[in-house]
Order: sequence, then C-alpha cells, then structure tokens
Amino acid sequence: MASTGDLSSALLLENGTLKSLSREHRKHSKHGRSAHNMSTSSLRKKSDLTLVSKVRFGMLRNLLGNVQQVILGTKLAILFVAIPLAIIAHARNYGRPWVFGLSLLGLTPLAERVSFLTEQIAFYTGPTVGGLLNATCGNATELIIAIFALVQRKVDVVKYSLLGSILSNLLLVLGTSLLCCGVANIRKEQNFDRRQADVNSILLLLGLLCHALPLLFRYSESSESSTSNATLLLSRVSCIFMIIAYFGYLIFQLWTHRQLFEAEEEEEGDDDTSDETPVICFWSGFAWLVGMTIIIAILSEYIVGTIEDASKSWGLSVSFISVILLPIVGNAAEHAGAIIFAFKNKLKLQDISLGVALGSATQIDVFVVPLTAIVAWIIGLPMDLDFGLLGIGSLSLAIIVTAFTLQDGASHYMKGLVLLLCYFVIAASFFVYDEPQGKNIRSP
Repeated sequence: MASTGDLSSALLLENGTLKSLSREHRKHSKHGRSAHNMSTSSLRKKSDLTLVSKVRFGMLRNLLGNVQQVILGTKLAILFVAIPLAIIAHARNYGRPWVFGLSLLGLTPLAERVSFLTEQIAFYTGPTVGGLLNATCGNATELIIAIFALVQRKVDVVKYSLLGSILSNLLLVLGTSLLCCGVANIRKEQNFDRRQADVNSILLLLGLLCHALPLLFRYSESSESSTSNATLLLSRVSCIFMIIAYFGYLIFQLWTHRQLFEAEEEEEGDDDTSDETPVICFWSGFAWLVGMTIIIAILSEYIVGTIEDASKSWGLSVSFISVILLPIVGNAAEHAGAIIFAFKNKLKLQDISLGVALGSATQIDVFVVPLTAIVAWIIGLPMDLDFGLLGIGSLSLAIIVTAFTLQDGASHYMKGLVLLLCYFVIAASFFVYDEPQGKNIRSP
C-alpha cells in the first residue's frame, strides 16, 4: 500500500506496484536539479496514494495515480478549471476579453506543471540530459506564445512579451525575493556566490548590445529603406551569434562549471525528501508533458487572437498588456516559488533566486529572442531586434541596475526594494505610453 511515507522512502507507484528506486536515482535527484525546479517545488503538494492503491485494475490505478500526482499535486490546481472554461468560451463565442483572461489564468498552473514533468523525466535521463531538458523547456510558455504571435503576424506583441519577460525576471522576481529574504533576516546580510551572476550579466550585456545596435542604425541613417534593410541584416547576423553564445553558456553550465549553477539544499531542519524521488514513470511523464504542451499551444493561440479585444475592453494598451500582464501571469509559478522560499529561508535563497531570475532572463534574451527572430526569417516576416527607444532604454537600465545590485556578492532588503521600485516605474511608463497604431505586420 502506497502512502506518503512510502514515497518519502524512495518508492514509486508504477503499474500498480511499489517499485524501489536505486541509489543512483537518488544521487542524480539530489545533484541534478535546477534552481527553477527547486523554486517551483515549493508550490507542490504531497499526494497520499492510499486510496488509489486500493483500485483493483492496474491501468485504472496507474491513471488515477498519475492524475493525482500531476493535476492535484500542485497548490495551483484550482486554476486548472480556467482551461475548460476558456475552451468553452472560445467555442461558444463568448466575450473575447473573457477568453483572454481565462486563458491567462489557465497558463499559470501549466507552466509550473511543465517544470514538474521535466524534473520527473530528468530522474531517468540523468542530470546532464535533464539539465538540457530544463534549459529547453524553462521558458516554453513564452516561446509558444511568441510563435503563435508570429503566425498571426503580430511582431510587436512578440517583441513586447519577450521584453516583459526579461524585465519581470530581472526586477520583479529577483527584487521580490531579495526583499522578502531581507525582511526575514533583517539583522544580517545574505551572501552568495557572485560568479554565477557575473556570467549571466555578461550574456545579458551581449544581448543588450545586439538590441541597441539596430536602434542606433535607425537613428544614424537618413534613408528609411536602406536603414530598414541594414537593421534587418544586422539583427539576423546578431541572432546567430547570440545562439552560439547560448550554446556556449549551456556547455559552461552543464559540463565545465556545473558546480556554480547547482542549487544545493541546506542540511539543517529539512526532512522533506519527497522531491528527491520520481513519483511517475518515464513514459507517463513524457505523455503528460506532450499533452500539456499542446494545451499551452491552444491557450497561447487564444491569448494572441484576443489581446486587442482585451486591450479595448480593459482600457489598457497592447504594449502594457504584453510587457507587464503576460509575463507576470505566465511566470506566476516561479515568482511565487522564489518568494515562498525567501520567507521559509530553508534553502540557499541566493542560489535559487539567481538561478530563477538571471537564468530565465538570460535564456530569453540570448536564446528565445534570437530563435523567434530566426523563425520569423524562415516564414518571411521582417522581425529585427529593435525593441524601440522605450524598450531598449528600459532593458539597458534594468540590466545595469541588476548588475550593480549583485556586484558585491551580498544582498539585503534595500536592494530588493530598489529593484521592485525600478520595475514599478517601468510599468508606469508603459501604462501611459500610447502605442502608435498600425505597426503590426498584417497579412496582405
């Protein structure tokens, strides 16, 4: 009979039987987890499989166990209700702003569950392949939304949503985490290994250079047509170099300097080992991951198709919704996870916060953005890396402020407060910014 205690003792319910895990599995589980997985694990719930194990039919027992672990194994499970409601609202042609809002809510638990499923698969593939999987799927939601926006020829939505994801990770996630940790440790300063922050800061500055040069081209040339062609060519060449830099970053992170990026749990007072063992088998995890990716794609299509209607109905500009609302809701799981860890103070917060915030921002800036531009190139859309004067200015200041905040290898609540206030100022600027109409590339 499978109970929570059995699971904590490294037992797996698979096809109706309890299966003992090898020491090698447990060894990989301790040392192959990413900071993103460690952060979102705070939103998970232990599942008691006592009732499920009493079901006589093996296939039904396995299915119910998977549903309990995957669907009900998160504190965000209540938000799964928004997924069928969004599909029904779209099918029945209800208010398009309702479709947009329900789709946003439905994406929140899906993003956390994708992180959970990639971690489960990583138990069987080992830490290296698992690390590659985590790096690939870490920002799958943003990438899928961007691709659907490209299909609908809404290039500005792509740019603004990806810009917003970088800003929210650098300022909102990291700032909130540092603030909460500083409040929890009001009398002492927190220290962290700044080497990881240095690597991410350098890559972010490389990405900033690739974004700033097309903007400078636009202001330095007199002929608009020649400037547009030069900007597009420069952006595509820069995308190739950015992706090369990202693959170098993966080698640095997963092989040569792996110890800088592994999030280790503190020894004292932490007896929760349920996250150190897989709770579903490999093929079940893979099937669930494919299914949830399909659902994310459906909701992403709804979001992109109804964003203008939501903008008109709510009285908010498309730029504000793309830069502020989409990233906050899409990354809500990792935001909440980092904050919960900050208050609990059970793990090395700095490693978790830096891994989530800087790691996600770096991946979006030097991988997701250039990959999206290359996809646009393939399908014939002239997408460059020019995010506009306001976008590039906000991005550059966010990277500089974050780099200065982390340069001394120490943190306290004042640093977190400043990062948060910077984010609120940028959000206010996009709130009052009146985006010129007609910039999106439409179908002929």
